[in-house]
Amino acid sequence: MTTPSKQETITTKIWKEIPEDDNPFAAKVCYCSGFDVYGDLLGKASYIEYLYLLFKLEPPSQNQAKLLEGLSIALANPGIRDHSVRGAMNAGAGGSTHASALIAALAVGAGNLGGGREIYNMVKYWEQCGTDINAWEQMIKEPPVEERADVWVPMEHAPGFDPSGASCTLPVKQVLAYLAEVGVSEKLKWLQANRLDLEEFAECPLAMSGIAATVFYDLGLNPNQAEMLFLLLRLPGAAVHALEQEQLGWRRYPFFSEGLKLQEYHSTGEQE
Repeated sequence: MTTPSKQETITTKIWKEIPEDDNPFAAKVCYCSGFDVYGDLLGKASYIEYLYLLFKLEPPSQNQAKLLEGLSIALANPGIRDHSVRGAMNAGAGGSTHASALIAALAVGAGNLGGGREIYNMVKYWEQCGTDINAWEQMIKEPPVEERADVWVPMEHAPGFDPSGASCTLPVKQVLAYLAEVGVSEKLKWLQANRLDLEEFAECPLAMSGIAATVFYDLGLNPNQAEMLFLLLRLPGAAVHALEQEQLGWRRYPFFSEGLKLQEYHSTGEQE
């Protein structure tokens, strides 16, 4: 008598599959939060609506979809000044694999300076402060202790603000104004109305990360979801710039335009 093998299952509220009749390892129908992805959503839902559904397990309202779509455009290419994009460009110029370029962008763009962890921290600020300007002043001037000090160093500036900025940039103002209007967002309107006071508390201007964190909070994402989605939305720019630099080659990359000059040293340290 043989003992039946234990059936291994994966617990998820996000996904359900019905197998093909002739192949239990292939899916015939795939459901995302109860919606038939290929029989119902395909051709009827936009990518942004599906993305929202994946994270929130419910369809977005029209305003929520417009809010996320606008933010996605604003974040899709952070530009060649951004550290994460430069990481991908370095990988492309150096001839690394495409996956390495994306991993470089994720690694560099995950930290406290305009990165994913900054988003996490500002969403936490929103959870604790809401639209109480006095609470924001105290939070910014007396920031909480980092909960994962074994992984993350303490923030050196208020999350959502640019410690290197001289003033709030035009793109940040444009994105804030557009999203506050199109998303009918109370939080963004409050941020817009109180920006100057917040910048005074932080002693630096509002950054795009501050808008992103506010949008994620307004959409009901928790800090972990916000951090993950922020990293995801910024990858297209990193990808295309890495591909472009790969085609141009390292000789046309700014840091190596004059080529590499190697010098040989003896063990005594004398230059030859």
